[in-house]
Amino acid sequence: MVKKKVAVILALLLPVQVIFIKILSRYPYFVEEWYSNGIYPYTSALLRRGLGFLPFSLGDFLYAFLVIMLIRWIVLRINQRFRNPKQWIINAFATLSLIYACFNLFWGFNYYRLPLHEALEIDNDYTTEELIELTRDLIATSNDIHFLITRNDSVKVDIPYSKTELLNFSVEGYKTIEDDFPELDYNIPSVKRSLYSIPLTYMGFNGYLNPLTNEGQVNTQIVPYKIPTTASHEIGHQLGFAKENEANFLACLTTMNHPDKYFRYSGYTFALSYCLSELSRRDEELTADLMKTINYGIILNYREVREFWESHANPFEPLFLYTYNSFLVANNQPEGMRSYSYVVALLVNYHKSRGRM
Repeated sequence: MVKKKVAVILALLLPVQVIFIKILSRYPYFVEEWYSNGIYPYTSALLRRGLGFLPFSLGDFLYAFLVIMLIRWIVLRINQRFRNPKQWIINAFATLSLIYACFNLFWGFNYYRLPLHEALEIDNDYTTEELIELTRDLIATSNDIHFLITRNDSVKVDIPYSKTELLNFSVEGYKTIEDDFPELDYNIPSVKRSLYSIPLTYMGFNGYLNPLTNEGQVNTQIVPYKIPTTASHEIGHQLGFAKENEANFLACLTTMNHPDKYFRYSGYTFALSYCLSELSRRDEELTADLMKTINYGIILNYREVREFWESHANPFEPLFLYTYNSFLVANNQPEGMRSYSYVVALLVNYHKSRGRM
């Protein structure tokens, strides 16, 4: 009887939570102060400290367990011919309510915090002229780093580190900027190789953050050249920056300031790809001209990434991407995964505030 009452209460709390989230989304200052800079740093650090030492991803096993339980639940409903619908519907909503509460308490509230440009105290507007200037600077620096590594402007860069080393080295990028941005202090690492790297590849994902365990999962099947920015992206999520465009900017920022030249190369060319994509929407002819000034070896690295994803394309990938995009839209990211402009705005204004990148 007690269990039944608990299930009813939890089920009734699901719509209450949804309404609460809708109201909370209108108060980003409150979320920023009391959750993102209040409660979350402690819960995040506790989870990373408690699970970061594990050589495997507990979150991946948790997902497997949840999927198995879901399959078991469906089989039971079919075998019972969906009898007693009142009871199993209540139990289903109670379970969803509990998962939804844990998702938001452990991480999800970060979707409703202040925009990153306000947290970092930089602007978010820019002109086409400023974008062109930044793009030229990024091309020049990318070419310099590329030639420093290869001594040949027509050879692509091959990362000499193991995938485990790349994950471990990614922490150093955050250490180099924590004096300028204390909110990016990251001293308890928990970035791991995903056990589901092959499925993630066919789904079209570089990695993900498990919101229930705060473990950063990296798809290590991807081209090694992309692992530095992917790992840094997931660390950005761990620090409470839930939006994809903000985590992408942090991936650029930390890898461009990394002490290792391979990480800087990955970061600068990643930022450059964003700027070229945005500039092409404004001036295709100029973009084509600027592309001719990029070392051919950099173009080969871009091509390597594109061909990797093309080789794993499948009929189900658009469905997975559409589902995730819908999830982002539902969680305060109206542009979904297509958020080039805001990333570029952050890059341009960081460039203006700090001088040449």
